[in-house]
Amino acid sequence: MQIGDRKIGRDATPFVIAEMSGNHNQSLERALEIVEAAAKTGAHALKIQTYTPDTMTLDLDEREFRISDPKSLWAGTSLYKLYGEAYTPWEWHKPIFDRARELGIIAFSTPFDDTAVDFLESLDVPCYKIASFENTDLPLIRRVAATGKPMIISTGMATVAELDETVRAARGAGCKDLVLLKCTSTYPASAANTNILTIPHLHELFGCEVGLSDHTMGVGVSVASVALGATVIEKHFTLSRADGGVDSSFSMEPAEMKQLVVETGRAWEALGHVSYGPIDAEKKSMVFRRSIYVALDMSAGDVFTQESLRCIRPGMGLPPKFYDILLGRRVNRDVTKGTPMDWDLLG
Repeated sequence: MQIGDRKIGRDATPFVIAEMSGNHNQSLERALEIVEAAAKTGAHALKIQTYTPDTMTLDLDEREFRISDPKSLWAGTSLYKLYGEAYTPWEWHKPIFDRARELGIIAFSTPFDDTAVDFLESLDVPCYKIASFENTDLPLIRRVAATGKPMIISTGMATVAELDETVRAARGAGCKDLVLLKCTSTYPASAANTNILTIPHLHELFGCEVGLSDHTMGVGVSVASVALGATVIEKHFTLSRADGGVDSSFSMEPAEMKQLVVETGRAWEALGHVSYGPIDAEKKSMVFRRSIYVALDMSAGDVFTQESLRCIRPGMGLPPKFYDILLGRRVNRDVTKGTPMDWDLLG
């Protein structure tokens, strides 16, 4: 499959997405700086989110509309207020997308309702992302799938049965190019609860491209996921965690994103194919294998012993596997110390 001008699959380097989310801190200038910084890191795509507080929830600050988990990054905040702080104003979308295109980076978004899909279609986005919290919103998934554009769906919290419903809904409504992202919906996530062994299982179950939406710190989990077949990596991105913001504490800074692009690319390149025996690059090193050498000056008729015959480097003599066969045999002519052993030295 392909998103924009980028091929997605195991025969291409991992597709790295920098997720801006709410890290613009309600400044268009900062949002455009994030786009520029993402492009400089080598990330292949920049993603934002398309919603308003009113398309996400009700303006209430009580009961389940207030985040009560004391361990949450947003504890004590109402959902409505949180989304008001985090949302990207819709009038910013075009300038953000235009700047991305100028810099050669793919830009797209996560819609959260039909109005967002309609708006993004007017901007001709190349693909869509469905967030984990919406992966069971089958009407939304069908609406996005009906655009015929590639879909990337995060799988956080979803059971296999739910994912089956999601994938069937997407494909039934017209989605031909689908990516599922293994995701753990905690912020930040720990390596221990990321379970990236799920990646090849998702590929086997659903026969589509699979990647990772990574909320852990650092690049280790993402790099490891490439070895398991991940072809898409998504990470939240900010200019500096010290600047604050709703997602800043688990977002990557530019130097880290650049490292992610380099190291996931290196991991993909290292996969290669099943290979045994010396590759072309190794052939010049064959000379440094161990082989059998005459270790003492010998006269014709002398018997090869453990003292006169040794397995050493370099590798110009007979292979060590013949050592026991040669012990006790006689040399057929005078030889000097350092002569590589060969069958024609035997009497």
